[in-house]
Amino acid sequence: MFRLILVRTICLLGVVPRLFSAEIPDRPEKLTFPESRYEPPVPAEYRVPLQAGPIAYLVPDTELPLVNVQVLVRCGSYLEPVGRAGLADFTGHLLVRGGTANRSPEELEERLAFLAAGLTSGIGDEQGTVNLNLLSKDLTEGLQLLREVLTSPRFETNRLNLYRQQIIQGMQQRNDDSADIEAREQALLSYGPDFWSNHFTTLKSVESITPEDLRDFHRKWFHPTNFVVAVNGDFDRTKMIAALETVFGNWPFSGTVPPPIPTNTVLAKPGVYVVNKEVNQGRVSVLLPGVKRNDPDFIAIQVMNDILGGGGFTSRIMNRVRSDEGLAYGASSQFPGGVNFAKPFEAAFQSKSRTVTYASSIILDEINRISSTPVSNEELQTAKRSFIDTFPEHFNTKGKVATTFARDEFTGRYAQTPDFWRTWRGKVEAVTAEDVKRVAAKHLHPDEAIILIVGQQDEITKGHPDHPVKLAQLASGKVTELPLRDPLTLEPLPSTPPAAPAK
Repeated sequence: MFRLILVRTICLLGVVPRLFSAEIPDRPEKLTFPESRYEPPVPAEYRVPLQAGPIAYLVPDTELPLVNVQVLVRCGSYLEPVGRAGLADFTGHLLVRGGTANRSPEELEERLAFLAAGLTSGIGDEQGTVNLNLLSKDLTEGLQLLREVLTSPRFETNRLNLYRQQIIQGMQQRNDDSADIEAREQALLSYGPDFWSNHFTTLKSVESITPEDLRDFHRKWFHPTNFVVAVNGDFDRTKMIAALETVFGNWPFSGTVPPPIPTNTVLAKPGVYVVNKEVNQGRVSVLLPGVKRNDPDFIAIQVMNDILGGGGFTSRIMNRVRSDEGLAYGASSQFPGGVNFAKPFEAAFQSKSRTVTYASSIILDEINRISSTPVSNEELQTAKRSFIDTFPEHFNTKGKVATTFARDEFTGRYAQTPDFWRTWRGKVEAVTAEDVKRVAAKHLHPDEAIILIVGQQDEITKGHPDHPVKLAQLASGKVTELPLRDPLTLEPLPSTPPAAPAK
C-alpha cells in the first residue's frame, strides 16, 4: 500500500510541474490577471438619520469584540473670535483632557484606563473630532463617558495652564525648522495674510484664552445638529441606534448652526519669494492657482498630476529631478481639490543651495511639457491603473467604510453626488491623453508661478556653474525677500540687526 502511494506521488510530482509550467509565462510583464469585479459599499445601506439630530453611519463588524465611535463636529478655527487665535485648538485638546462636571481629569483618565478604552478629541481648521474605542462589553459605560465629555466638559484651569505653557514652548521653536517656516509662508502666499486660516496663534492670543472662552466655544458649537457620527465594530444595529439616541437626546443646551466657511482667499502675485535661513538644503515650493474638488476637470486633473509629479517613481518630476539629474532625494507635486475653497497646485523638493534654481527650472519645464505635448499611452495607463487598482483600499476595513461615508456626509459630497464612489472608476477610465493635455493647459500656467524658497539666499543666488539659471528667470522676473518672523508675535524681524545706539 505504501509503495502504491509513493508511486502515485512521484507521478503527480512529475505531472504537476508540467501543467503549471505551461501556464506560467517566462517574463513578469507577460502575466495576466482577471478583471477586478470589486464593487464599493453603498452609503445608503449604512446611513441612519437619528431623531436626536446627527446623521450616523453604522457598519457592524463581529470579527473582534471592539467598537469604534467617531463624532465629527461642524466647527473649527474659522469660528474663532478676533484676537482669540488658538481657541478652537485649546477647546478640542481639553475637551477630554480637562475632565467633566462629574469627574476630575485624573478620575476620567483612570476610568478610561480601567476599561482599556481610548477617548480623544481635537479641533482643526474646519472640523472637530471626538473618538471613542473600547471593548464591546463596555459599550454602555463608554457611551456614558462620551456623553459626559460632549455635554459637560470641565476645562480645568490647571490643565489649561499646562497646555498653554506647552503651546508657548512650541511657538518659541517656530523658526528652528525650515519646514515650519515654509509651511507658514506658503499658507500666507496661498490664501493671503487676512484669510482666517492665517490668523496664527501668538503669545498674546494664547495668553488671553480663559476657561470661560472654552466653555462658550463648546456650548455654541457642540450640539447634535452639528454632529455626524461613524460607528464600526461588534454591535447590533438596532441596539446601537437606540443607544445613540440616548447619547444625543435631551441635550442640556441649545447650540448654533455655524456660518459657511469663509472663502475670501487671495493668491500672491507671481514671482520668487525667498526666506533667508542658514540650512544645508533649500526647500522649494512651486505654487499655481488651484481648484475645488467639484470642478468638472477634477478627475482628469488627478490623472494629469499623477503623471506629472504625484505618482512617485513613475512621475516625470521625480524622474527628472532625482533619477536623471540627482538633484534631490525626492520631488513631487499635488493638486488637491479644496472642499470649500480652491487649494493651490504645489510641486516641492529639497536640494543643495547651488542647485535650487536649476531644479526649479526643471519643474517649470515639466509643467510646460505636459501642457503642450500629449502624454504617452504607457504613462496614461500607468496613472489610471494606479487609481483604479488601488480603489478597494478606500474600503478594505469596516472602519474605513464608516469614516469615509461619514466624511462624505460632513463635507456635503453625499448630498451632492450620492453615487460618487460607484461612478468614480468609470470616470477615471474615461480620461484620455487629450484630456490630460487640455486640463494641464487650462490649469497650469508657469507664468503665474509663485516660487517659495527657504534656504541660504547668497548660495542659492549663485546658482550652479554648469547650469546658469538665475532666480529672476524663474517666475516673472521678480524676486522678493521675505523676512523671518518673531516666533511669539509673528511680526517681521529686521533683515539686519539694528545699529547700537550711540553712547
